[in-house]
Amino acid sequence: MAMLFRTHLRLALTSIKENRTRSFLTCLGIAIGIASIIMILSLTGSVSKLISDEITDIGADLIVVRPSTTKDSITTIIEELTTSNSFQKSNLEISDIDAIKEIDSVTAAAPIAITHSTLSDEENTIPSAMVIGTNVDFNTIEPQTFRYGGFINDKNRENSVVIGPSLSLHLYNTTNPVGRTLNFHGQRFIVVGVMENNDASINFDNIDFDSALIMDIKVLEKLVGSLQVQQINVKVATTSDLDETSKKIKNTLVDKKSGDTNFTVAYGDNISHPASSLLNIISGMLSLVAGISLVVGGIGVMNIMLVSVAERAHEIGIRKAVGASSTNILMQFMFEALILSVLGGILGIILGYVLAIFASSITPFAPYVSWQIIAITFLTALVVGVIFGIYPALKAASKNPIDSLKHYR
Repeated sequence: MAMLFRTHLRLALTSIKENRTRSFLTCLGIAIGIASIIMILSLTGSVSKLISDEITDIGADLIVVRPSTTKDSITTIIEELTTSNSFQKSNLEISDIDAIKEIDSVTAAAPIAITHSTLSDEENTIPSAMVIGTNVDFNTIEPQTFRYGGFINDKNRENSVVIGPSLSLHLYNTTNPVGRTLNFHGQRFIVVGVMENNDASINFDNIDFDSALIMDIKVLEKLVGSLQVQQINVKVATTSDLDETSKKIKNTLVDKKSGDTNFTVAYGDNISHPASSLLNIISGMLSLVAGISLVVGGIGVMNIMLVSVAERAHEIGIRKAVGASSTNILMQFMFEALILSVLGGILGIILGYVLAIFASSITPFAPYVSWQIIAITFLTALVVGVIFGIYPALKAASKNPIDSLKHYR
C-alpha cells in the first residue's frame, strides 16, 4: 500500500512538472479564492479580537444591558447598530439606573443615551454633532484617558461637558479648549476635558468618542425632552457575582417594567454583540462571495484534469493493459487533482496573509492569524480538489483499454 501511494504521488508530481505553466495557472485559480477567504477572516477576526481585548482591559466585572426586539437576528443587529432606530425603540429609561444601583453587588452603573444636535461657539457651528448622555460612573466603569482636563463630576455636572479631540478641532480649531464655552440648546456649557485619541476605532459601545460630546444625562434630558437609553453599563464587586447579579438585574427590570422583557443582560464574550454578530454576518457574506472565485478555481482544476485525461489516454490504455485496475487509475488522477489544490491552498494562505498585512497598513486593524483559519481554508482547498477532481478521475478510470491504446499524444 505504501509503495502504491508513493507511485501515485510520483506519477502525479511528474505530470504536474511536465506542464509547469498550466499547473501554476490552475493553482493560482485556487489560490485567489483561498487568499480572499483568508484576508476576510483575518481582518474580521482582528476586529473581533479588538473588541474582546477592550472588554478585557476594562475588566471582567462588567455587565451590559441593552434593548432588544423580537425581530429576526439580522434585522435586529443592523437596527441596534443604527443609532436613530435603536434609540426610538429602546425600552430602557434613566430611572432604571437607580433601580440597578440598589442591587448590593453593583458598585457603579452608567447609562448611555445619544442624540445628534447643533453645537456652536463664537466662531464655528457643527450642525449634527453626537451628544452622549451619561453620569459620573461612566468614567469609573470605562476609564478615559484625557489629553487636557478631566471628566465631569457631581459638583460641575450641571454646566460642564467633555469632548473628543476631533470635535475639539472642528469646533474650536484647537486641541485645548478647556475652560471655553459652547452653546447647546440655548444653554452655555464649559468644556472641562478633552479626551485622547481613541486608537480602537471600534468598541463595544458602538460610539466614536473622538467626535462626541459627553454630558450629564439628566441635564441632557431636560434640554431635549424625551430621551431613551441605548445601553447601561454595570460594574459588579467581583467576577464571581456576574451570573447572580445579571439575574438580579433582569428580574429587577422585568418587575419595574411590568413584565416587559425586551432587553438583554450580557456579560463576558456576549458583550461584543451586536458588533461581533454583524461582523460575523458580513464575514459570512464576503466569504460566500470569495467562495464563488474558489468554485471558479475548482472548475479550472476540473478543466485541466479533463485535458490531462484526454492527453494521456494512451498512457491509461497501457497501464490497464499491464494490469492496472480502474481504482489505480482513479487514484492516480485524484492524487494529481489533490496536489494541485493543496499547492493552490498553500499559495493562497501565503497570498492571503500578505494581502491582510497590506490592508492593515491602510486600516487600523492588524492581521489576525490563527490555526483555525489556516486549518479551515486548507481543508476547503482539499474539498475543492476532491469535488472537482472526482469527475475527471472517474472518466479516466472508466476508459476502455483497447480504445485508449488507439490514442497517441
